[in-house]
Amino acid sequence: MLNSSLGFNRPIRGLALPFSENRKIIGINACKLQISSHFHDFSQRKFLKNASSSSLLRIQLRRRRNEVEKLLFMCPPFGVSSNGAQFGSIPDQRGTQSPSFAEFITSERIKVVAMLALALALCNADRVVMSVAIVPLSLAHGWSTSFSGIVQSSFLWGYLISPIAGGALVDYYGGKVVMAWGVALWSLSTFLTPWAAETSLWALLFARAMLGVGEGVALPCMNNMIARWFPQTERARAVGIAMAGFQLGNAIGLTLSPILMSQAGIFGPFVIFGLCGFLWVLVWLSATSSTPDQSRQISKYELDYIMKERKKPLAGEKKPKATKVVPPFRRLLSKMPTWSLIVANAMHSWGFFVILSWMPIYFNSVHHVDLRQAAWFSAVPWSMMALMGFLAGMWSDLLIKNGSSITLTRKIMQSIGFLGPGISLIGLATAKSPFIASAWLSLAVGLKSFSHSGFLVNLQEIAPQYSGVLHGLSNTAGTLAAIVGTVGAGFFVELVGSFQGFLLLTSLLYFLAALFYNIFSTGERVHFDETAP
Repeated sequence: MLNSSLGFNRPIRGLALPFSENRKIIGINACKLQISSHFHDFSQRKFLKNASSSSLLRIQLRRRRNEVEKLLFMCPPFGVSSNGAQFGSIPDQRGTQSPSFAEFITSERIKVVAMLALALALCNADRVVMSVAIVPLSLAHGWSTSFSGIVQSSFLWGYLISPIAGGALVDYYGGKVVMAWGVALWSLSTFLTPWAAETSLWALLFARAMLGVGEGVALPCMNNMIARWFPQTERARAVGIAMAGFQLGNAIGLTLSPILMSQAGIFGPFVIFGLCGFLWVLVWLSATSSTPDQSRQISKYELDYIMKERKKPLAGEKKPKATKVVPPFRRLLSKMPTWSLIVANAMHSWGFFVILSWMPIYFNSVHHVDLRQAAWFSAVPWSMMALMGFLAGMWSDLLIKNGSSITLTRKIMQSIGFLGPGISLIGLATAKSPFIASAWLSLAVGLKSFSHSGFLVNLQEIAPQYSGVLHGLSNTAGTLAAIVGTVGAGFFVELVGSFQGFLLLTSLLYFLAALFYNIFSTGERVHFDETAP
């Protein structure tokens, strides 16, 4: 009887919102009546409480108050509190839920990563033009195979010095500004290459070196922008998209360069790609921002999602200008996870530049295909790498969402990215036809793209505040390895007489690098600062 009088058996209506608007209004009104009734009973009981000291009555009053509070929280919104929040409204959960595919591909962060992918495509297109042009240039100037390797490696001379300084500038000024300067510099160098080649050999080498200086900041800027714009569960996918542009730049440069050379001369591709770079800079500066909170186009939902999903804010995101630009190199190099990244990047660059620089010549000299076909056989694998890199990024993000540790996920990706090419290069060395060789090369380069979801994302995870300079350090080591590999391949071929032995050596180095990374790498935050707990 007491329960009935207190209203505990009264049905609670309006807790679920009907789809129909009329039923929705009915539910809200019913909820209002329900709460009004509860408040009426509550007021009566409160009056009785002042007149009686019954412990049973106090218990019932407390239950009644809890029931009213539950109704206020669970009912549809019908009022606004003094601080602007709606009574009965359920907090918006969108900020903590993964966005749909449609929301993802139409978001502002996708525009940022698409611009990054386009910049990296231009980066590699400008780089690989010389890999095709070196054949007619060598014939015209009488260059030997070893000297051709020196001309191609001149790009790496500038690339050797810029990633560390560029990475420090990226951490200090942000990726937007540094990326714009980098693209402008390498586009100017590409545009002036024809003039430099007609002037002198030293002018040509200087232009190629300045191309390397500009392109040395590209990947640190990409890492910085992705770390600021993407939550951790989307970063491997974002890197996959950006690096897909990077690999498509190889395919575009290798396939278009022979066509453009046949129509506009040897130097036609240099002029066209250089002008495209200047156009990219104008769009980049006007359409993007360094961080999500500085964007004028981003929606409130997307901004809230990015900020809530990022577990910890980046230490360098709102760094004051008084902060020292010189990073703690000594402490960075004192940790083995740093060296795992350095070794991984060195091996990745060794294989990348050897394949990029020498495969047209390999197909031309070993399998006796002409220049245009050689460029085509070399371009197909890079298209495979672009696709496989994106799929690897999606798989990596899915593993983390399903509960796999970041450390395990990065080691799986990196193992595939090194062991796969190591095995494939053995097949390439034994190939008897250009089609079989291209198939093995496509498999090697496609599996190599898993490294982008390994060490390349790992740079952002062990120390987000130093991701730029860490990328610079590892990139410099990679550039040294690329110089040794690119120049060494030419001398190796002259001494031994074949590419096959060098491919087998590269395969062995892949296996050793995979072992080193799996032993010393981690996906957890590494505290490089002395004041860190």
